[in-house]
Amino acid sequence: MIKVGIDKIGAYIPKHYVEMTELAKARNIDPNKLTIGIGQDRMAVPTLCEDIVTMAANAALQILDDSDKAAIDQIIFATESSFDFSKAAATYLHELLEIQPYAKAYELKQACYGTTAGVQIAADYVRLRPNRKVLVIASDIARYGLNTPGEATQGAGAIALLISANPRILALDLESVSYTTNQYDFWRPSYSSVAFVDGKFSTELYQDCFKQVMKQANLQDLTALVFHLPFSKMGKKALDAYKEVAPSELASVIEQWEAHYGNSILLGRQVGNIYTGSLYLSLLSLLWHSDELEAGQRIGLFSYGSGAVAELFCGELQSDYKAQIAQMDLATHLNRRVALPIAEYEAIFEQKLPVSDEVIRIDDAYTVDGVHLACIDAHRRYYTK
Repeated sequence: MIKVGIDKIGAYIPKHYVEMTELAKARNIDPNKLTIGIGQDRMAVPTLCEDIVTMAANAALQILDDSDKAAIDQIIFATESSFDFSKAAATYLHELLEIQPYAKAYELKQACYGTTAGVQIAADYVRLRPNRKVLVIASDIARYGLNTPGEATQGAGAIALLISANPRILALDLESVSYTTNQYDFWRPSYSSVAFVDGKFSTELYQDCFKQVMKQANLQDLTALVFHLPFSKMGKKALDAYKEVAPSELASVIEQWEAHYGNSILLGRQVGNIYTGSLYLSLLSLLWHSDELEAGQRIGLFSYGSGAVAELFCGELQSDYKAQIAQMDLATHLNRRVALPIAEYEAIFEQKLPVSDEVIRIDDAYTVDGVHLACIDAHRRYYTK
């Protein structure tokens, strides 16, 4: 069977961020609770001109060339931050990226699992049509509110994944292990702008779902394991829980996973929670920071979406993966960012787009380079590059 998987990865992180030590001081809590307890250093802060479409477009524009745009048959947009309950964010993206007109464009939702659903749909599509490609986008803004227990696990960002035959980064296995259970650990009704979460139960459910899929998987040949990370300590909690029930013959394998875990959380520590993209930010972090991984080694990916759906799938690193990751210039992308004083962060957080039929122009001091939201006219969004 022809190899199919991730050929290119693009990432976009908002221009502004908050230092977690400063947030801790402003909330009168011990900074170690954030930097050590949940393992976060910085939290990305989007402004009004940065929404899920702009972040997605800026991530995808980094990686697509004209031949990709001509070969893409589908744009699959995974998000739990939709601003429209009918029109898919993928339709805006189709125009902004100038994808060939006969491509499908649609949106997927299942909490943070949505991107993995899109990746599996895309891989199956390309296996049947190896001369075509699919663009899978994860773009989200995690919001819980100021002075709430979840405030420190907010964030924003986008990941773009180009799925193709003969991929240069990661060839995906045909088989995977999925698990579904109907639970209320995290949810956001249509009438709420912020999510509701049962934090303690959510952590326990994540660990239980991880143990459930691990029982059904072949794990001996996995060099590293990356996780969906709403905060960087979440994956470590799951690994620790699994070690209590894991077969003794996996002890050395788990030690190897733990050795790679530190590299997989470095980007997440700087960005925060990006919901549907968090797993793939972990993968990107591992591939960018690790000097020990080699082509031919196998990586496991644990995807989790509250409510709850989990999946463990695996892939093989390809010979060109290091060159593909190096082209991204992630260091420059991160170093361009600007720290916000807490008062400015709070003011930005409280800003909301007016709900009216009027023409609303988005013109403020925080306008970013690349694609951004320019105006809203009669509830219709218009973007500019």
